[in-house]
Amino acid sequence: MRNDGEVTEFSEFAHACAPSLLRTAYLVAGDHQLAQDLLQEALVKTLLAWPRLHDRDNLEAYTRRIIVTTSISWRRRRSFHERPTEALPERPGTDPTQALVDHEAVIAALRALAPRQRAAIVLRYYQDLTEAQTAEAMGCSIGAVKSQVSVGLTRLRASLGPTFEAAGTTESEATA
Repeated sequence: MRNDGEVTEFSEFAHACAPSLLRTAYLVAGDHQLAQDLLQEALVKTLLAWPRLHDRDNLEAYTRRIIVTTSISWRRRRSFHERPTEALPERPGTDPTQALVDHEAVIAALRALAPRQRAAIVLRYYQDLTEAQTAEAMGCSIGAVKSQVSVGLTRLRASLGPTFEAAGTTESEATA
């Protein structure tokens, strides 16, 4: 990339999309430091590919896909292991402290999922992408997205218990 216009265009893209991409990276990785590393890696890969990227309307989706695939690749290489968590306490109303505990429990349960299941759930429910957009970001078919979401939600329900079932969607709603 030698053109000053391209450098400016990439910088504007990176500044505009970084917050959304960082949220995606955090939800996929489950760790703030790893999310920052993922975002940096994805932006470097996007920068290197910039001269070849002619469809400027889908740059965020392109970079999001890099985040997902890089996360999966890193997870395979680093031999991550599931970390067992303690049993979750009963949910006693709307205590703000409990909301934080619930948030941490969901994040821990997401971390325990297989990388592709986590990516599918994060993209579908946290990023609010359609199944087609999720499939594009993950580089797979819509059917694979539905399968990953279904299995991931089943594992989340098993991990989180009745708290998740009461507050979450049903599987038919999730895969419709």
